[in-house]
Amino acid sequence: MGFDWLAQFLAARGYAVIQPNYRGSAGYGDEWKGENAFKEWRKAIGDVSASARYLVSQGIADPARLAIVGWSYGGYAALQSAAVDPGLYKAAVAIAPVTDLSLLKSEALNLSSYSLVNQFVGSGPHVVEGSPLRRATEIKVPVLLFHGDMDRNVAIEQSEKMAAALRGAGDKVELVRFKGLDHQLDDSDARVSMLTKMGEFLDSAIGH
Repeated sequence: MGFDWLAQFLAARGYAVIQPNYRGSAGYGDEWKGENAFKEWRKAIGDVSASARYLVSQGIADPARLAIVGWSYGGYAALQSAAVDPGLYKAAVAIAPVTDLSLLKSEALNLSSYSLVNQFVGSGPHVVEGSPLRRATEIKVPVLLFHGDMDRNVAIEQSEKMAAALRGAGDKVELVRFKGLDHQLDDSDARVSMLTKMGEFLDSAIGH
């Protein structure tokens, strides 16, 4: 409960917004949560895509004008969704996203949280298959990235590498860096700048 300024900004601009509680989300019991939404990314991303298709089936959304926006894991989900379902979305916005699961583990090597991060991410084929960075060539839509250069939750390197990979694949991508800000981008001017840029990007990509 409360005011979600990101969703409200998009709604105020006339976009229909859906925020799915995909499998891997907490608060619905262990069976719903599963291992987590990285290890079982196919279920989580499948739920996100299903919610978009639901909007289309109900006549709420135009299938030619769907975009996906997310922050942190949501940013990861936005990029991974654009990779595994390239025909569904026409644009993607990712704020402070995880883009490579192996990199996420290596970034924690010298931190006290390493064992937790290592256990949470796990090992196996999902580390590669579930990393948008490794699937950059599958993303066919314009991408807008935002990241604070002092982010301690998800290092800005995740977005820098993603932007480089997308450029290498010939895709349209822009990375906006916020100097001195962390994962929450807790600065009014930065947030206004981010929303303004996002609004212009979405207007251009899918129309207002």
